Amino acid sequence: MMELIGYAACIFIGIILGILGGGGSILSIPILVYLLHVDVVMASAYSLFIVGTTSFVGAIPKYKKHLVNLRTGFFFGLPSIVTIFCTRKWIVPSIPEVVYQSESFTLSKRFLILGIFAVLMILASISMIRGRKEISNDNHRFRVVLVIIEGIIIGFLTGFVGAGGGFLIIPALVLLTGLPFKTAVGTSLFIIAINSLIGFLGDVLNYSMDWKFLLSITALSVIGILIGDRISKKISAEILRKSFGWFVLIMGCWILFREL
Repeated sequence: MMELIGYAACIFIGIILGILGGGGSILSIPILVYLLHVDVVMASAYSLFIVGTTSFVGAIPKYKKHLVNLRTGFFFGLPSIVTIFCTRKWIVPSIPEVVYQSESFTLSKRFLILGIFAVLMILASISMIRGRKEISNDNHRFRVVLVIIEGIIIGFLTGFVGAGGGFLIIPALVLLTGLPFKTAVGTSLFIIAINSLIGFLGDVLNYSMDWKFLLSITALSVIGILIGDRISKKISAEILRKSFGWFVLIMGCWILFREL
């Protein structure tokens, strides 16, 4: 029964990406770990493929509307791509199952990954609940060093927890590269797609994938992003964003409580 719910929930990963331009990984990892009973490291790997493929599909209509800046996407994404590949290929596999242990406390690899992910969920939820303003930047100067640093940070977080990082990428693109907000959203989907799929390549080199399972849940997510794109034209994104923000906040707190 829980698995059927998990498969159905995969559609919502795409719906959220279609409506908000990000946030898919916030749903994918809890669905994979708690509903479909996937190991946390494999769940983060599968999440990269699901979110990457779904974001790529979502970026196509944005590109047709000239809302994807490929030059900025590649420039911003290059340091991120290198970092995420290294993180998935070498850093994550090298973390021991028991990171730290004392008489009263044990820090496991599972808790480290899910704990950091839950904190990111809570931070993202606060941003959604407060309302994402139409960020603007009157200074259109391309801050190269800051863009590279931001790309490295996002690449590490994406690689470590399997999250796309859209809630970090969009404001960074606006403030550091001077892109208009809507173009930043489209470019963010493109960057998430490239980052996630390159990161997943690092996992393919280390682990054996259940491709039938992975392609099935990815197909459901792709259906979801097509639905989400239609919904976004009919329902206020602000209402949906705040509702989803409260849901993410509750989920983040629940994951921390459950893992503790």
